[in-house]
Amino acid sequence: MNQSPAVARARPVTRRWLDVAPAFARLHPGAALASAYVLLIVLAGLLAPILPIPNPVAQDLVHRLAPPGSHGHLLGTDALGRDMLSRLIWGGRIALLVALLPTAIAAGISLVLGMAAGTYERWVGGVVMRMMDVLFAFPLVLLAIALGTVLGPGTNNLLVVIVVLLVPYMTRTVYVEVILAKESEYVAAARVAGSSEWRLLLDELLPNISGPLIVMATISAGAMIWVGAGLSFLGLGVQPPTAEWGRMTADGAPVLSTAPFVSTFPGVAILSVSFALNVIGDTLRDLLDPVLRRRSFVRQIEFVG
Repeated sequence: MNQSPAVARARPVTRRWLDVAPAFARLHPGAALASAYVLLIVLAGLLAPILPIPNPVAQDLVHRLAPPGSHGHLLGTDALGRDMLSRLIWGGRIALLVALLPTAIAAGISLVLGMAAGTYERWVGGVVMRMMDVLFAFPLVLLAIALGTVLGPGTNNLLVVIVVLLVPYMTRTVYVEVILAKESEYVAAARVAGSSEWRLLLDELLPNISGPLIVMATISAGAMIWVGAGLSFLGLGVQPPTAEWGRMTADGAPVLSTAPFVSTFPGVAILSVSFALNVIGDTLRDLLDPVLRRRSFVRQIEFVG
């Protein structure tokens, strides 16, 4: 028997999550590689204090701008003689902290706001979504720079900026998903069965809007790598001598013509991690949404035909 898209998306929630991990490796080898790469960056950052690498802020002016492959400096040194490999590893800790922690905080805030706005659409929804519209009125990059300027530089302020940037987008996603879910067949059946509003929220709505929110959070984390690095590049984020990829790219700008690797290595790190997170997010979207997956399969059949 055919099911509506809403039922197809909602019913096998637990089963769908159990199938995600093996599907990554079986159907999406690129996503599996991206996940392994991000995991490697995470492990390197966590193990940085015990790895046999130099102090990332220790200066050695005698060996400044040593090229990659130099003795004791696999990736060379920067303009102050600091080891590039060490700074890349320690910078990964900051980059992932700036991307993942505020994204998780923003997801939690947005889940509460979006579910409240979608459930009590007339009063709470009107107030919450109008507040989000005010933030939507500003271009993301300009809002980030403005907030960074007002709050001042520093890692903590950078985290606050990213939370503020993400909340409107995630809240709208949750709000739309709740509105759609409220009109679905499985919610109607639960209401007929006598479920209360809170039971509907916890048992029906929450499990079925978690997928889109996680997908958006994963993709947003990739984008926030760029935002955090960009603000640090402009001097509005993480401050020296802390190793951070955006700050490292800025430090290499004055010597770009003579030692391009100083900016190239952190730039490649920013690009690769952001790309990996986007691949993971796109794959999660396809795996968690049977409607999109079916459309993708139809497109493949049409292409082959």
